[in-house]
Amino acid sequence: MGIDVGGTHTKAVAIDNATHEIIGKSSVKTTHDHEYGVAAGVVRVFQNCLEENNISPGEVIFVAHSTTQATNALVEGDVAVVGIIGMGGGGPGGLLAKAETAIKDVDLGNGRSIRVHCCYLKQKDLNDELAAKTIKELAGKGAGVIVASAAFGVDDMEDEQCMHDIARSLGFEATMASDITKLYGLTRRTRTAAINASILPKMLDTANSTERAVREAGVKVPLMIMRGDGGVMEAGEMKKRPVLTMLSGPAASVMGSLMYLRASNGIYFEVGGTTTNIGVIKNGRPAIDYSVVGGHRTYISSLDVRVLGVAGGSMVRANRNSIVDVGPRSAHIAGLDYAVFSKEEDIVDPRLEFFSPKPGDPADYVAIRCSNGKAFTITNSCAANVLGLVLPDHFSYGNAEAARKAMLPLAEYMNTSVEDVSARILTRAYEKIAPVINDLSLKYKLEKDAISLVGVGGGAAALIGFCAERMGLRYSIPENAEVISSIGVALAMVRDVVERVVPNPGPEDIRSIKAEAVDKAVGSGAAPETVEVHIEIDPQTSKLSAIALGSTEAKTADLLKEAGEDESLRLAAADLKAPPEEVKALCATKQFRVYGTEAPQKGRRPFRILDKKGFIKVQCADGKALLGKGGAYRELITSLWDELAAYKADAILRPDFYICAGNRVMDYAGTGDLEQILMLIEMDMQTVNAEDQVIIAGARNIW
Repeated sequence: MGIDVGGTHTKAVAIDNATHEIIGKSSVKTTHDHEYGVAAGVVRVFQNCLEENNISPGEVIFVAHSTTQATNALVEGDVAVVGIIGMGGGGPGGLLAKAETAIKDVDLGNGRSIRVHCCYLKQKDLNDELAAKTIKELAGKGAGVIVASAAFGVDDMEDEQCMHDIARSLGFEATMASDITKLYGLTRRTRTAAINASILPKMLDTANSTERAVREAGVKVPLMIMRGDGGVMEAGEMKKRPVLTMLSGPAASVMGSLMYLRASNGIYFEVGGTTTNIGVIKNGRPAIDYSVVGGHRTYISSLDVRVLGVAGGSMVRANRNSIVDVGPRSAHIAGLDYAVFSKEEDIVDPRLEFFSPKPGDPADYVAIRCSNGKAFTITNSCAANVLGLVLPDHFSYGNAEAARKAMLPLAEYMNTSVEDVSARILTRAYEKIAPVINDLSLKYKLEKDAISLVGVGGGAAALIGFCAERMGLRYSIPENAEVISSIGVALAMVRDVVERVVPNPGPEDIRSIKAEAVDKAVGSGAAPETVEVHIEIDPQTSKLSAIALGSTEAKTADLLKEAGEDESLRLAAADLKAPPEEVKALCATKQFRVYGTEAPQKGRRPFRILDKKGFIKVQCADGKALLGKGGAYRELITSLWDELAAYKADAILRPDFYICAGNRVMDYAGTGDLEQILMLIEMDMQTVNAEDQVIIAGARNIW
């Protein structure tokens, strides 16, 4: 079972573990104002989904939910005062450590901030008595939660652990900075820990009440929580690092798109009632970046999602000459119904009014008042239905004639037609959305010809068709798009990341960080035998990353329907934008197939690597894929290194490499040193028989 907490609704789905079919859905209004907050809605929709679909608690083998609590707490400033205890040496190094841990209040925007009180202790003076005294002094200044942050704590956590344990013994919640991240950068690490600590009390209350209610419902399996980077973790792990759940709602929609919709490449476009979340899926993986809080970059890994205040329920701002804006306020914020989801006969003698939804808002938002006392508003969904862009099977489909009737007073006020007003509304929304899609395409080097938009969320049809047509892009709105986030929560894998600064890492460094990543994933609820680790080396920052991904014990079955050769070729041809008769299989193993065009396209040789389920695992604009034996990888990689080099005026761009061995795709993109690539491959290939067939693929860098 997967539960997604949205701004307007909390939705649950039940999925058959053997077939991945949806066997139940339920929805309730999100309980923002309940004394237990959104946890009350999570519990209610969970219980409703069981009862409405005749599911007994004993049948539930996995339950997870996304949460808006962390994001909302930070947005609303509902945070604890943080006491920071910096620790380090004396002398010049100590002065630097003291300055780097003495962070200022963290600005959260809208006049809200995390209040911070700081102190600094020399490590040579540390003892239990001094620690307890310092914690009590910080509490006297108002601190409700403690952060322990030591210089070089990522190398030795003993002092942070000691301070953490003493704080807990005195009744305070506490965060160790080096437990959040293993990266150097004392100021950034301390600030990230402070953000985590500030939401600890609220998140603990929510987690404990949700967990208790799930247990009382008779479900005995561990409660999993969605992370902002697309993975899940057990509730116990979330209680230590709640900040990892930031943006878990958008993350849920991405995981649903990846695992349920075969969305291997493209831009996902999740449209709710209030906001639209836009991000990238490339080669079967979502784009990840560090979150920014209050204008400060943190060490919190989450999906690189752009959140826009324009969506299906966004209200219109207007004057006589133009549509001034669409959003950010939505219909439910103003307590008004969408005209398009109303009955035509309820719209009696409509007249135009302008108003401010909330104190301080502009006074040019549009409302429609009727002589029968009823009131409505005009939204993107109204405009899209009037223009015939929403089909009957879309969640956003409504009564176009009711919307047309309600929009007529605005059209008359602007001296134009209802259709023209509708087009202007969607054009204004498009003008806010298009730059974000273009920026993401550039950042992640997506070829426009290969981009497709995947529309999910209840409001997807209100915007995606209009935007895709204006940008000349393909798009799709799949079945069950309105509950894709809940599906993503139900199908999400355990994910954990370990990052370290290691100049010129060697085999022992790789082995060590891999083992640590596996341990963290297992600690978060993954079955050990399912964990795979992807290594990334950033030569510019000397950052070494290990990303571990695994299934819970309940979900290790790999039973998704396989794609046949004909279906795989059709999927590859569609992604290559070529007729199927011009696409051929280049090479294949038992688990993977490579397809390319018969003739070069614009002087390039594009190819796609698909797994046996039809997921596009590698999307290459120009390159080469070879079938060879596992023991010959070094010769094949070395030959492609020079063959696929791209020569620019001032640089040589080397290719990215991928190896398909067994059922794994090993990704070495972004590692620009041949010896480092060969070292990583050597470690990954230790479990591959030298006689086994593998696919070696090189992608020319053309950017």
